[in-house]
Order: sequence, then C-alpha cells, then structure tokens
Amino acid sequence: MNSRNRDGQGSGELSYRLRENVRYSQDHGRPLFMLSYPLKAVRLHPAWIPVGERFAPGEFVPLSELSILVGEKLGDRLRLFLDDLVRKGFLETCGVLSLSPVPMVSVIIPVHNRPEEIDSCLQALSELDYPSKKLEILVVDDASSDHTPEVVSGFPVTLIRLPENRQAPFCRNLGARRACGEILAFIDSDCLASPSWLKELVPVFNDRSVAAVGGKVNSYYDRKGLDRYEQVMSSLNRGVWPRRSSEQDPFFYVPSCNLLVRRNVFLSVGGFQEELVVGEDVDLCWRLQDQGHPVEYRPVGIVYHRHRNRLKAFCCRRFDYGTSEPLLQKRHPRRIKTFGFPLAGALFWAVLVLSLALRFWPPAAAGALVTIIDAGARKRRLRRKDLPMAFIRILAATIRDYLGFIYHCCSFLSRYYLAAGLLFMLFLPRLSILILGAQVLVGSVVYAGKRPRLNFLSFQFYFLLEQLSYQSGVWWGCLKNLHFNPVAPKLVGTWTLQGTECREN
Repeated sequence: MNSRNRDGQGSGELSYRLRENVRYSQDHGRPLFMLSYPLKAVRLHPAWIPVGERFAPGEFVPLSELSILVGEKLGDRLRLFLDDLVRKGFLETCGVLSLSPVPMVSVIIPVHNRPEEIDSCLQALSELDYPSKKLEILVVDDASSDHTPEVVSGFPVTLIRLPENRQAPFCRNLGARRACGEILAFIDSDCLASPSWLKELVPVFNDRSVAAVGGKVNSYYDRKGLDRYEQVMSSLNRGVWPRRSSEQDPFFYVPSCNLLVRRNVFLSVGGFQEELVVGEDVDLCWRLQDQGHPVEYRPVGIVYHRHRNRLKAFCCRRFDYGTSEPLLQKRHPRRIKTFGFPLAGALFWAVLVLSLALRFWPPAAAGALVTIIDAGARKRRLRRKDLPMAFIRILAATIRDYLGFIYHCCSFLSRYYLAAGLLFMLFLPRLSILILGAQVLVGSVVYAGKRPRLNFLSFQFYFLLEQLSYQSGVWWGCLKNLHFNPVAPKLVGTWTLQGTECREN
C-alpha cells in the first residue's frame, strides 16, 4: 500500500484566508496584520483596506472576489501582493490559478536500470491534468543494461539513449538542450507525479521574476515504520508553508526530483554541475540566486518519491547527503554558515543555570529582569514603527525565543556531534551526557511537532540512525575537502533575537 490516496489536492478557484494565529486590525487608517509567533507585524497602504476587511477568521475568499474589491488599478498587483503575505506567514491558500496563456512544458527524466519505476512514472505522467499539446516528455536513458529502454519505448515520449553511464546531472542537461518548452520540469524515475503537478506549479511563473519553483515531495511507500518516518522526516519534503529565496536564508534550495525552471535561465547559468553526484540541485539553486534569479517553494504540485526503505540503504543515503555539505560550502565560499548567538537569551540561560548549580535563587531574578528588558527593547522597536502590540504578547514571544535558542543549540549538537558524544563517553562522561541529552530533547520536540504515525521509541531509533549517518558523512566530507565550516560555524552575536519583525508595505 502506498500513501498517494491519502493526500488531498487543492481544487477550485485560488482563494486566500488568514492563518489561525494572525489578527487583522486598522491602525491610523491603515491595515495591520499581526502574527503571534514568530512575532511579526506588517502595516499596509490604505488602498488595501477592502482586502483586509474582507478576511473573516477561518473563511477562504476567492481571488476573483478580492479583485473586484480593489478594482482595476490594483488588480494586476493583487495576486503578487497576496502571495507575498502568504510567504511572510500571514495568509494561507487553497485552489489553483487558471492559466492564460498556457506555456509549453518539457518534462525531463533521467533513468538507469529502473524498468518498473520508469513504467509507473510515465504512467502517472500520462494522467497529468495539463493540455497535451503544451507538453513534451523526454526520457534520457543513462546506458541502462536491462530492458528499461524497451519499457520507455512503449510510451509516446522522446527517448534519448546514452552509450555510457554519465549520471543524472549530465542527463538532465542533455534533456534541457533538446527540449522545446519554455518551462523545464524535472522529475526522477523513482517518482510519481500527481495529476495536478504542473497545473498547480506552472502558474507560479506568472510572476516574471521567479526563475524556478519546487513542489512538495511526499513518501510513496506506507508499509514499514521507516516509511512512516520518511513521510515526516524526508529531506526532500520542504514543509507545509511557501518560501522564497532571500538574503536572510542563503542556504535555501528545492530538490531536483520536483523542480520547474525557466529554460532560458537554466541554460544561462550552465544547468547542473555534472561533476556533482549529490547536491547538484542545491548548487543549481544557489547559483540561480547568486545571479539574481529568485527560487520559490510551494507545498503543492505533489510528487511521490519511492524512498530507500531498507535500513542500510537509508543510512547510506543520509551519509551521501552529509558528504555534500562541506563540498557545497567550499564551492560557495560566500555562503558562510553562521550560528545566531542572542546575547540576551544566552545571558538568561547562564544566570538560570548558575542559580540551579548554586541553589541560590537571586540570579534567577536577574534572568527575569533580562527577559523584561529584552521584551521592552522589542516594544520600543515596534513603537518606532508606530505599530501597536500589547507588552504581554511581546513578552510571551521573547520567552518562546529563549526556548527556541536552547532547542537550536541542542539541535546543532545532535546533528553534528552525537557520534563524538558516543565515542568519548568513557573519557568525557559529562560532555557525552550533555550531547546525548540534547539528542533526546531534540528527538522529543521533533516527534511532538511532526506527529508521525510511529510510536515514540521507533521514531527515536530512526532519528538516531539518521543523525549518526548524516554527521558521519559531514565529517568525512570535511576531512576530504579540508573544509570544516559545517561543524564549526561562525558565531554571530546580537543583543536581541530577531523574532520581532515589523514591515510597511
């Protein structure tokens, strides 16, 4: 049994609504959206008041109805404006934007010795809800030694056969050069596209600034505990909220097994780097961003991936992913890995630990004072922007940020130093206990947040294997490339955590 039947697809007209923890109001005659966590506020031009007033809690409002409210003057900008609020976390969407005109799309699939998988992949593509006259499918056979080419020949697709094995990046580049479509859609041979794959992702290119978009990748299998772990923890699944590349997140990328990109832009940056075996999709997304081409992620256009659901293959793949991190950062030296070190949060935890260690409570009062001062600083930042927000809400966000800081510290130890904690358990028992405690804490928080269909101990077992496999690959890559930034990031200290954000649009 697989998981394809459990994933509902958005249908109907594109519509928007307020997220559950967002409050709308007016301030001095201007619309104001406030998000509780992370604490953010955005104040808009008065022209957008009719849009803000129309949003009732829990109700989706069709784009066509909102267009009527703002009139022709703002109508062309409305969808881009609403999508920006979605990315910032204030709105959420459902439904699909109708395409006019419909662009030509070329689907490119590299394959090597996967007759059953490519058969299923091509069968799923034959069921796409996209005009057939605007669609071409190119399969690049990477010197298969079995009957994979014969299987492909049974479908109405273009088959390109290679005499020797050249790996997936070469195949994708070759397919892109042969393609006729203005949009290239990359999918892997071990994936199955949902019928609405292109219908939901292609409209993103109505925003002419967008160069590439990635869709959601779900797990295909649903038989084993490892399958259910991958459903919530696969690195190919980029989450449930839309995102766009920005200077604030220099490591943003989308995976190549569900990637659409403008053909002219793809060719202009040289396509995939063919010498990379893993991480070529990360490298492509970074080069696109470096040349000023935004990349987006949308949690729609689902592709179902046949992940490696045996323990040895699972661990080996996570190891491979880990080896790519030092290599990619060495190839992109401008992307320096940093670790945010909020001084106020660090001071709070320092005095709290001191109180516990000494069993002397006055330092704890100093920690409370630090929290109040930090919340007051955030309140002043909002006041300078003339954005009203109750102090108690700011204080609550500050405390959540302090808890988040501890979580991120533990997450870093678990991700990169768990193996060291196990290795030195006999020599440095206190340090080992600290690292193992961090592992348990992070695993527990992730389990509570992801809510997998697994019992707690099974999840912790797979999570432990993943962390050990990935960091082993990272350390191997660091030694091989003599580049240790992934395990020793640059500390960046700030007095106040950046959880409080205010903007004016």
